Amino acid sequence: MVRILLTNDDGIHSDGLTMLEEALREVGEVYTVAPASEMSGASHSLTLSRPLRIRRIDERHWTVDGTPTDCVTLALNQILGDEERPDICVSGINHGGNLGDDATYSGTVAGALEATILGVPGLAFSLVARENFDFTEAARFAVVAVRKALEEGLPEGTLLNVNIPRGEIKGVRVTRQGMKNARPIISENIDPRGKAYYWIGEEVYSSGNEDGTDYSAIEQGYVSVTPMRSDMTNHSALVALDLWNRIPAAEIVRDAQDQPAGHD
Repeated sequence: MVRILLTNDDGIHSDGLTMLEEALREVGEVYTVAPASEMSGASHSLTLSRPLRIRRIDERHWTVDGTPTDCVTLALNQILGDEERPDICVSGINHGGNLGDDATYSGTVAGALEATILGVPGLAFSLVARENFDFTEAARFAVVAVRKALEEGLPEGTLLNVNIPRGEIKGVRVTRQGMKNARPIISENIDPRGKAYYWIGEEVYSSGNEDGTDYSAIEQGYVSVTPMRSDMTNHSALVALDLWNRIPAAEIVRDAQDQPAGHD
């Protein structure tokens, strides 16, 4: 029997998580380990500054008071034994897209990424919408994608970041990450105790809708499937920076000695 580890970053009570679990039950046994509360924007963070608590809801559901990365780490190394090790990890369905640069902030993507690092194939699903979330079609497509990944496998160390448009799906496009033109918007307010607090947002000028990007696929009504991995090396820059390999050690030592001493 296929075993599926399910997580997300919207928390254990998310509608997207619930619908995804219901849909995936026709694929195999689903074990859900999700954050106890919303952890959107947690990225690939691991909680190291405090202890974590696991709460078992029933034989197939647990919560962790931490990030999606914490959830997957504990699921694979503490909660599920070797006999229950999952065949695949599915993260989502996220309330909102994780396109382009936003994928780097996404706890949804990070959950799938952590599983991939730990040797379990990972898929992350997000519904590209801002309101009136209907996860029906997204959940149906998730079943198709998970079955295909299980049957055909994924390249080693690769996760799939899947973004699904609202409404009718025209088809599927394998894409690369796009880029958006945006700037942060910082809102400053005063709380009831007279202390300032800040809310981080952003203003988007344009998205990277060049052909072949995740943005372009979504705008045309296609599901975007972007293969990703933890290797953040810019391989094309290795050649451009080759001269750095030729800096002699004596020059490095000399330059270090020429630096002015620090002051207390």
